[in-house]
Amino acid sequence: MLYAEDFRSIARRALNGKWGLAVGTGLVAGLLGAGADLSSTSSVHYNEVEHYADSNFGIVSTSFFAIFFTGIVIYIIISLLLGGVIQIGYCRFNLNLIHDTNPKFSDLFSKLDLFWKAFGMQLLIGLYTILWCLLFIIPGIVASISYAMTPYILEDNPSLGIKEAIKQSKSMMYGNKWRFFCLGFSFIGWIILCAFTLGIGFLWLNPYVSAAYAAFYDDVSGKSIAPEGNYRPEDMI
Repeated sequence: MLYAEDFRSIARRALNGKWGLAVGTGLVAGLLGAGADLSSTSSVHYNEVEHYADSNFGIVSTSFFAIFFTGIVIYIIISLLLGGVIQIGYCRFNLNLIHDTNPKFSDLFSKLDLFWKAFGMQLLIGLYTILWCLLFIIPGIVASISYAMTPYILEDNPSLGIKEAIKQSKSMMYGNKWRFFCLGFSFIGWIILCAFTLGIGFLWLNPYVSAAYAAFYDDVSGKSIAPEGNYRPEDMI
């Protein structure tokens, strides 16, 4: 069984010599809404809008406020529409990365034919997670972990329905949720360090985390990548 250090080791080996590509691809994926925390994003935007609204700077500032607010609304709409399909494409990129099968920036846009399915996936997972959060925050976290493999499953099996992909994700994560939580928590030191770089460090941390999660998917889906980053011989039979 592989653990957090194993997945991080796989990610580091995969990223060796490809950091520039991974950082650029991850940045664009994030800007287009892949894996974005829309609730916190909306909160930040609201606070910024409220600040400008409370500041009465006259006609010029009002015009700026209107442009600023319109830009935020457009960005949120684009993130909502494209987030799901870009997320699936980003899964393709990271799987290619850890398999060393020619990862390309264009992988981000390789699943545009799944646009509506990806949009539905994003909405349904968001709805399920919110409903679980209504019970308490812990069930919401557990539910979000259960659904975490859904975009990878749809990338691997695009003909699957959304509910079936979610069901398969829950099945994969049965007995593996704690390992996934520990993998995410193992980056806490890097997260703290990145906070001292005014967020710049996250440009490198996010690809590292994403590659480790892709390695985790390979493990729970039965593809069994060895810690040194290569498939075990028995998986090639």
